[in-house]
Amino acid sequence: MRLLSIPADKYEDYRLDVIFDGYKWDPQYLDNNTIAKHALVITRQEHEELAALAQKLDKETTGAELMLYQNKELAKPLKLPQNICNQLWKTSNYEPGNHIRLMRYDFHPTLEGKWALSEVNSDVPGGLAEASLMPKIVAELFGSDSGGKTGGNSYSFVDFSEIFTKAVSKKVKAEGTIAFIHCTSYSDDRQVMQFLGDRLTGVGFKAIYAAADHLRFENNEAVSILAGSEGKIDAIIRFTPLEWLIKMKPRRSKSWHGFFRTVTPSCNHPVAMLAQTKRFPLVWDALIDIDSSLSMSTWREFLPETLEVGDIKGRADRDDFIFKPVYGRVGENISIKEACIDDEYKKIIKDVKLHKRKYLAQKRFNSMPLLSDEGQQYHVCIGAYCVEGMFAGFYARAGEKPRIDSSAADIPVLIDDSL
Repeated sequence: MRLLSIPADKYEDYRLDVIFDGYKWDPQYLDNNTIAKHALVITRQEHEELAALAQKLDKETTGAELMLYQNKELAKPLKLPQNICNQLWKTSNYEPGNHIRLMRYDFHPTLEGKWALSEVNSDVPGGLAEASLMPKIVAELFGSDSGGKTGGNSYSFVDFSEIFTKAVSKKVKAEGTIAFIHCTSYSDDRQVMQFLGDRLTGVGFKAIYAAADHLRFENNEAVSILAGSEGKIDAIIRFTPLEWLIKMKPRRSKSWHGFFRTVTPSCNHPVAMLAQTKRFPLVWDALIDIDSSLSMSTWREFLPETLEVGDIKGRADRDDFIFKPVYGRVGENISIKEACIDDEYKKIIKDVKLHKRKYLAQKRFNSMPLLSDEGQQYHVCIGAYCVEGMFAGFYARAGEKPRIDSSAADIPVLIDDSL
């Protein structure tokens, strides 16, 4: 694994191509440029290793969540929001095979020469356009397309959108109408939906771009009430996180309940919340006690030890633990001290003491920084997607701090086939 610098005289053109051709409409976070000046090059062996690990994790995850769905009493340690529990446990018609399952497993290289797994993005994983188009754009910049050669090296990449499009085509009727559900006031949400919509309309589907409350459910089938796009929906691709969706419901409408009970093919069905919570590891032992054939061995090997906040009290190694929000996203409020700015660390620790149930304690791993040609160190996180249980591409981010958060930059992943 190494960083490949984008030539300085080509970077601005590359950045514009990523913005306008790569659906990266929000290329800044505060004052931080979020389009990296490098590509992340991994070996063929690293690619195969991560792809295999992602598939093993996916098998374990889907097996665990189905058991939790079928045995709701085992899910109590997850402490899901009551609104979600109320609807999830009333749902009796969930059939995994009828829906489209998309997850992303986030890996970090460590100083020990191993991989550490930080989480699974089970509900609404992002980075879809970046995983599909950034590698293509950077490969063309170096004079190479998929499998082409540059400077004696042979680089290839995995296009997430090709794999995802095929998966949707197997579950949704030809020329059907797909509702792309997102927070419509945010360009960073719309860019994800627009990208997928353009890919799927390119193979014959129809697309509507809508908010969650633009859907109603009749006989458990989704129907659009969006002006100009009324009618039956043949599939739902949701990018609104479930814990947000239940808070945005119209006062007099219970339409959001229908997302749980719909038979309309969905990506993802709300059952995904069972693995989205960082409390997921706390139910493994109970699941295996009931069904010993359910193995969580891959999860146990690569996810650092995860405990209730109160359980580290009195441990000799308690200073080796960090705190993570149960429903945190993009690295927010993780208590890696040297990654925090100003008084952020003190605020996190104070919040942990006041709201222990909102956090978990997790053993910290030693992130291995990569050195660029310019002498700058970057920490990286490489997410491996699975669609319908099969590896489907990479989405990576790089930052100067060991916490990969909103200030980190999106970086394309190339596979060096010469190694």
